[in-house]
Amino acid sequence: MSSSTIERGKQWIEKILQLSRFPASVNIEQPESSSLNSLEEPASYWLTINSSLLTPEQIDILIGPEGATLDAIQYLANTILNLHQVREQQASYTVELNGYRSRRQDELRALAEYAAENVRETGKEFEIKSLSSAERRQIHTFLQDCEDIETFSRGQEPDRRLVVRLR
Repeated sequence: MSSSTIERGKQWIEKILQLSRFPASVNIEQPESSSLNSLEEPASYWLTINSSLLTPEQIDILIGPEGATLDAIQYLANTILNLHQVREQQASYTVELNGYRSRRQDELRALAEYAAENVRETGKEFEIKSLSSAERRQIHTFLQDCEDIETFSRGQEPDRRLVVRLR
C-alpha cells in the first residue's frame, strides 16, 4: 500500500473538518490484525479525529444521534476515496472520534454473543433491529465462524433487520 493511499483518507477528513470549521487533525492507524480484513479485502485504516481542540458540543455534532453523522462521514470517505481507484489502491476507512467506534464495536460483539446464546438456548430466530448496514456486516463477521449459527438480513431499508438462527 502506497503512502499516498494512506494519506488520502487523512487529508480528506481533515479538509471536511476544516470546511465545517471544526479545529481537529486526524491520526492514521492500521490494525495489526483485523478479523474484518482478509487478503481479498482492501487495506483497512482507522482515521481517528483528534478531539483535543473540540468542544463537547462539537464532538456530539460530529458523532450525531446513534453515530449517524460519523457513519455518514465514514460512508462518504469510503465511497469518494475509492472512486476510480484500482483495486490495489483502494482502502477501507473507519472514522473514529472520542472512542465511539471502539465502544460501539464492543457493544456489537456483546450483542452478537447474546444473540447466538439466545438462539442456542431457545432454538428460535433472534432478530436485531436498528442497525446500520456496517453494523449488520460487523455482526455477520463476528458470528461467521460459529458452525451452529447462521446470520442473514431480512426486510428492506429503513426496516432491514439482522437475523441470527441455528444452521
